[in-house]
Amino acid sequence: MSQIEVEIVIGGRTFEVACQDGEQQFLQSAARLLDAEASVLVGQIGRIPEPRMLLMSGLMLADKTAGLEEKLREADDKMAALQAELDELKSAPPPMPEKVEVPVIPGNVTDGLAELAAQAEALAASVDEKLA
Repeated sequence: MSQIEVEIVIGGRTFEVACQDGEQQFLQSAARLLDAEASVLVGQIGRIPEPRMLLMSGLMLADKTAGLEEKLREADDKMAALQAELDELKSAPPPMPEKVEVPVIPGNVTDGLAELAAQAEALAASVDEKLA
């Protein structure tokens, strides 16, 4: 692959940078990240020497990257712990079935309730007859 010159803008200053053909988008994307940091510096401080602007922008970008890498490490650790817990749960034997006792109403209680219901219906019928 051949090298080509790409013009990038960082902190309001234009630079020509060489890259391999086909890598222009990656270079432009990286330049936009650096430009965002440089623009913050230029907005806060004003005009600063080019080497200092590039150094400070690079350091700010590196700080953000370090923070993201730490978050990624924490997420990876958490994911590994959850995966280990999941693997442990998958490999564990299934729980033993629980014995559930259902109360059974004795037959004589059921018969007594049926008798009471029949008496209540008879009483209601006799009241209906007297009222009619």
